[in-house]
Amino acid sequence: METKTIRPQSFVGTVVKTAMKDTATVRVDRYVKNAKYKKYFVRSKKFLAHDPGNTAKVGDTVTIVATRPISKLKRFVIDAKKTVAAPREED
Repeated sequence: METKTIRPQSFVGTVVKTAMKDTATVRVDRYVKNAKYKKYFVRSKKFLAHDPGNTAKVGDTVTIVATRPISKLKRFVIDAKKTVAAPREED
């Protein structure tokens, strides 16, 4: 009998806020088609994700992975291996 490997839920999103300690707010966009008019549009949702050490910056593209509940609203953790830093402007 085969055993199935269960992969946790994961999303790719953009960091929009890092004001809290060890937490980042990540906006995840998805492309949805309207059933009646057949038009595509973007729906977005914000998730709180655990970010140990506050490594993510606003604008970074990150992958968040579902984990055990960390607090009342935090159910995701930022995957450090799949983080793409946003280009920074230098003066």
